Amino acid sequence: MTTRELWQNIMHYGEFDRMPVIHWRGWDETRERWIKEGMPPDVDECEYFNGVPQSAGVEVDICLYPGFEEETIEETEEYRIFKDGAGVIQQDWKHKSCIPHYIDFTLKTAKDWDQYKKRLQPDPGRIPADLDKRIQDAEDSDTAVSIGTGSMMGWIRNWMGVVNVSYLMYDSQDVYADMVDTIAELVCWGIDQVVPRMKTKPDIGWGWEDICGKAGPLVSPQIFDKCVAPGYRKIRNKLEEYDVKLLAIDSDGYVEPLVGHWLDAGVNVQFPVEIGTWKADPMALRKKFGKELRIIGGFNKLELEKGPAAIDAEIERRVPLMKEGGFVVMPDHLITPGTSLENYKYYLEKMRTLRF
Repeated sequence: MTTRELWQNIMHYGEFDRMPVIHWRGWDETRERWIKEGMPPDVDECEYFNGVPQSAGVEVDICLYPGFEEETIEETEEYRIFKDGAGVIQQDWKHKSCIPHYIDFTLKTAKDWDQYKKRLQPDPGRIPADLDKRIQDAEDSDTAVSIGTGSMMGWIRNWMGVVNVSYLMYDSQDVYADMVDTIAELVCWGIDQVVPRMKTKPDIGWGWEDICGKAGPLVSPQIFDKCVAPGYRKIRNKLEEYDVKLLAIDSDGYVEPLVGHWLDAGVNVQFPVEIGTWKADPMALRKKFGKELRIIGGFNKLELEKGPAAIDAEIERRVPLMKEGGFVVMPDHLITPGTSLENYKYYLEKMRTLRF
């Protein structure tokens, strides 16, 4: 059984006796540490760890097209302040991994939407010249094949900032709904450009929505149902046209208030994160929402820093859900610099030898 077949059997509750061994990269500082501890500097990490990526993705360009012209405003040895391709003015640090400090936005209110909407339209220039090769590479890889489905909320939050989008969702709901619908239409167009060229259908549509913090989502369930869910249903229906059964959303933080609403909109895979005080425990989510909710992730990456005993315990407490199916375990989000190369190799080897 190939890794892709194993993944399919797990996600569709077929026969399996092990987990795929997935490697998702760490922070830049993590890689620097691993190189100091013996990993060759020019190595492909998946090959070095004898693992597979979480998926082999293929898509056309569904971001702002054309993007805004990038402009440097100030630059020092430590940081750079610039306007990026999304029209966001930000301060980005040069020598550390960190979320940029967002200073100002081009898209602030409903009246600014038109100059973004015109950059979110279908265009032949969005199709990569080497699309067929990208498709072939994805289909030849030994892992699940995904097609990108963008972001219905996270992109808008990025373009506007949390404060501006929070006002927009209540003051101009018709515009917010139009933003989501415009993105959804572009995603559906992108799916139509890719899937007919493929020899096999994708295993999953793959999107993201980093719109939850430790206290819950930035978008209320009511606003989600009114303004966002129609966009997801549009994408879900497009995937169904091609017999793609799974639609995934990666959303950090306390996602539970939105999970049921995502399921109602046709999203059936989540990527829960369990870090510090904000937890989306996969076993609790499965108990509450049932097998329609598949889960990828769910291993507390901070346990990797603590050594073999903690790693063994974290694996063991996830075994019942692994056996049930619909759950592919991997460390949540990027591996932290506190994780030694020895500990990470130990984790991968334990997963590689795990049987049930």
